[in-house]
Amino acid sequence: MPHTNPHSLLNWAFLIILGVIWGGSFMGAKLALTGFGPMTVSALRLVIASCLLVSFAYIFRNGLPKWETPTDKRIWLHILGMGMFTNAIPFTLLNWGQLRVSSGFAGISMAVVPLLVLPLAHFFVAGDQMNRKKILGFLIGFAGVVILVGPTKFMITSGDPLEPIARLACVGAACCYAIGSIITRLCPPVGLLSYSAAGLLVGTIGMVPVALYFEGVPTIPNTQATLGILYLGLFPTALATIMLVNVINKAGPSFMSLVNYQVPIWAITFGVVFLNEILPASFLSALALILVGLGISQWKRR
Repeated sequence: MPHTNPHSLLNWAFLIILGVIWGGSFMGAKLALTGFGPMTVSALRLVIASCLLVSFAYIFRNGLPKWETPTDKRIWLHILGMGMFTNAIPFTLLNWGQLRVSSGFAGISMAVVPLLVLPLAHFFVAGDQMNRKKILGFLIGFAGVVILVGPTKFMITSGDPLEPIARLACVGAACCYAIGSIITRLCPPVGLLSYSAAGLLVGTIGMVPVALYFEGVPTIPNTQATLGILYLGLFPTALATIMLVNVINKAGPSFMSLVNYQVPIWAITFGVVFLNEILPASFLSALALILVGLGISQWKRR
């Protein structure tokens, strides 16, 4: 899949919108978890998003990718990887983690994604090798995230013995997103809507039976949980999947991974404003470092 100029205005606009949408997804998950189990939340958001995108794929395009040639089969292999590593597995890990950590912490953990994409893209994506400028930008941006979190927040627990494992689950979700980004970038040429819809459908098929087996048939939830599920299915899953694949195809996974420097800012903002979570005192200085890191890693001489 060829990529174009990552510095285009449209790519940057999509990147910012995705940061807001995904930043809000952690608040949405917190609300959804008040009425559903973590696996059920993942399954329901995938059901909503896959129904929408598969319908759109058949109404406005040529449906799902074919299964005829060796290239078609390779595309479906990438779709399988995308459905698992970009949807089913990280959704579940984050939901389970958010039972024990704040939405802000879950959002902050997404800043790990660019650091993981960097070496993966270096080895697997042609023309996306590491250089001093990229490394410097990523390190400065990540330093901002470290300040945002603060080392004491990693050591002080709420008393829940599973909280350290919940933190690891959030980091594990970040690892999945990095792998899914590379899988998408390496996929042979395929329609954006078809690929996105197929990935969500595969994730749904894999997640629904697991959720039913471990958590059973969901009961009628409260209003907060319903609103949380609807937001997760419509925006961070359905709409964001199309935008995600579009940006990765046009600008590459390293550029796409920059969204994960925005996500902590929005996640903490939504958590503070709507969920009454505590705002770190170092918020503004961390934000400045993150923006400087973004600028350095993507700055290009004309």
